Amino acid sequence: MSAMDVVEKSQLTDRPAMKSGDTVRVHVKVREGDKERIQIFEGVVIGQHRGGTRASFTVRKVSFGQGVERIFPLHSPIIQKVEVMRSAKVRRAKLYYLRDLKGKAARMKDSAKS
Repeated sequence: MSAMDVVEKSQLTDRPAMKSGDTVRVHVKVREGDKERIQIFEGVVIGQHRGGTRASFTVRKVSFGQGVERIFPLHSPIIQKVEVMRSAKVRRAKLYYLRDLKGKAARMKDSAKS
């Protein structure tokens, strides 16, 4: 284990296991002036970038008919928590094709939970 790995290991945070196609609710700390509040961003995970402390994930939602994507650093202190709302069965790692779909076509097929 190199010196960089030792330093980075202390900065890792516990996050729930999520994969592409999952609908997640990300609780983000937002600073407005000297105040801080929690804002929830709920959408579908369309991709993940792994890599220790540099890991990130992209969440997409449709807000007022406009698609919004946001990239979150996985181990960032601005993320208070991540909740996995539902899981979907997908056959791709990156779901960029969802950008071109709208309405019912953009829905994911829920995976069967027993």
